[in-house]
Amino acid sequence: MNRAYLSIGSNIEPERHVRAAVAALHRHYGPLWISPVYQTLAVGFVGDDFYNLVVGLDTDASAEQLAAACREIETVQGRLRTDQRFSSRTLDIDLLTLGNAIREDVPILPRDEILKYAFVLKPLADIAPEERHPVDGRRYADIWAQFEGEGVLRPVPIDFSAETGS
Repeated sequence: MNRAYLSIGSNIEPERHVRAAVAALHRHYGPLWISPVYQTLAVGFVGDDFYNLVVGLDTDASAEQLAAACREIETVQGRLRTDQRFSSRTLDIDLLTLGNAIREDVPILPRDEILKYAFVLKPLADIAPEERHPVDGRRYADIWAQFEGEGVLRPVPIDFSAETGS
């Protein structure tokens, strides 16, 4: 059993879509560790603000299986895939880490966004402060404390108890 961390983001009806993602992940994988939700500006394009969070889950699934499950949840929520890397979206779920796996093929693990973007690192540090980045070796809390990237994070109070039954 490995702990996986997934980044969830949406800027089209974001509360509805992040709730749907949490509910779907809970149905598929059971108990979740859920970070606070943060509202952030769109990165790389002009668009509505995003809601971002990170969830942790325990699974025996492979990286490929987890990535496929994430794509399926995105599709069910109306995600349209385009060639544009940065664009508005109903839902984006990215596998950040799977245990201590290091992979250079798709899905790449750990995802480089962990060390690049506040909207990925901060929620990960919120729920896994003592865990260590598989390549960097530092604890996520320490990486966040030294983070020099850009990004204003505004907490959004969302209670996921209806989605998780807790």
